[in-house]
Amino acid sequence: MRVKVKVEGFRELDKALQQLKRATAKGVARRVLQKAGEPIAEAGRDNAPLGPTGNLKASYGVGTKLTKRQAKLHRKQSPVEVFVGPNDPAAIQTEFGNQHQAAEPHLRPAWDAKKDRALEIIGEELAGEIEKAAARAARRAARLARKMGG
Repeated sequence: MRVKVKVEGFRELDKALQQLKRATAKGVARRVLQKAGEPIAEAGRDNAPLGPTGNLKASYGVGTKLTKRQAKLHRKQSPVEVFVGPNDPAAIQTEFGNQHQAAEPHLRPAWDAKKDRALEIIGEELAGEIEKAAARAARRAARLARKMGG
């Protein structure tokens, strides 16, 4: 299941992000998105049933890496993607249930409860991260200018 979110009011931040080097912009976006994903992961961990081994709770996280199986199923849709949720194959069965097990949703309720907070974090953090990256680039350019001129 794919969920799309449309956010308005980030046009100026997007323009500022595009003025950075591509790799720098991707790093900024990745850091902000990972930070924004933490409340959802935390809520998912809290919602997940403990189960016999506790692996489901422990497997919740935020990251950019996929398992080989996930990578085969997922094709990159944007320059920066961050994934939030469990990295446990049993999570799908637990979330949606099957013929032998009733559904015990944990990730969807976490998303529903924390998506607004995640968007707030993006709004709060993105401008600061862009400013920090721009300041680093300016310092680097000044150092290079001094080096070339001196």
